[in-house]
Amino acid sequence: MPSRSSKKLEVFPNPCSKRDYEIRFECPEFTCLCPRTGQPDFATIRIVYTPDKLCVELKSLKLYLWSFRSEGAFHEAVTNLILDDLVRAVNPRHMEIEGDFYVRGGIHTVVKASHHKAGSRKK
Repeated sequence: MPSRSSKKLEVFPNPCSKRDYEIRFECPEFTCLCPRTGQPDFATIRIVYTPDKLCVELKSLKLYLWSFRSEGAFHEAVTNLILDDLVRAVNPRHMEIEGDFYVRGGIHTVVKASHHKAGSRKK
């Protein structure tokens, strides 16, 4: 049976929680819908984070991002929502999400949102 999209982000224990290190994901097939026209918006979503006690599991991240394919969302809103959901799931020391949206109407949009855990070293 093929995989289905899901809003559930699964996590696992950080195997090196005593050390600051960076995890980077590049998701070049992100799609959501324009809330005004219903036309698809395509983007590359870049995720960079320094985990604390938990890491996000990749297949669940893929299915989570896939879940936006049939949802209308402004670029700013969807980028910030992804950040909020990932922060809630893994509670990282630092996280940054970049939504690099393809040209629409002659305008290329890049939205960057970040989170810094209180008391952690900022990057």
